[in-house]
Amino acid sequence: MILKKAFSFLEIIAVLTILGIFYSAFILKFDKQDTQLEIATQRLILYLKHTRIQALIDDKFDPNDSLWHKKRWSLKFLRCKQDVGGLYYSIYSDTNKTGQIAKDETLKDPLTNKHIYSDNSCEAKEDRSKYVLLTKEFNINHVEVSCNDTDSLGQLSFGNNAELYSKLPDTENRHYDYLVKNPCEIALYNNKGDISIIIIEPQTGFIYKKSKI
Repeated sequence: MILKKAFSFLEIIAVLTILGIFYSAFILKFDKQDTQLEIATQRLILYLKHTRIQALIDDKFDPNDSLWHKKRWSLKFLRCKQDVGGLYYSIYSDTNKTGQIAKDETLKDPLTNKHIYSDNSCEAKEDRSKYVLLTKEFNINHVEVSCNDTDSLGQLSFGNNAELYSKLPDTENRHYDYLVKNPCEIALYNNKGDISIIIIEPQTGFIYKKSKI
């Protein structure tokens, strides 16, 4: 028990150190000439890396739960309600396995301690990261996820070995279905027609922005 607690503590220290490096690099990188699309892209990359690390240290495997895979840490793109319009995303672990995203199940931005979450009202609130509001904050009006196997705009989940999944199966004993085997692209489009593409390498977990040709 003591060894397990010590190991967990060391894991937490290592993760906080890695996240500190990520965030420091992120903060220092930007200047006044960076576009909204670029900021949204880099913030999403940062959050994806955070999600992958969270999946590594928060193993959801449970041999006594046939639907344990539904609790994997996931990022999901969603639409704001019709009278508001626009897009947003949330990062969460569906601990109740209801299929609904609750704020208390969402990941927190370690720098601001705000939930990486919104509901379909897409309203900026004090305890929620504004960076998830793709349209309201960054004028991004379209998202394409190349490895999407859902009926939604796109959902990506990370397993306990940081492997990438394109969907959370609804039925029992399908824990490893929808494993992504090829690089997955997330394309963000703004209202000017500009495009920014994020690549997730499924084997290495490397996440980066695709260079322009």
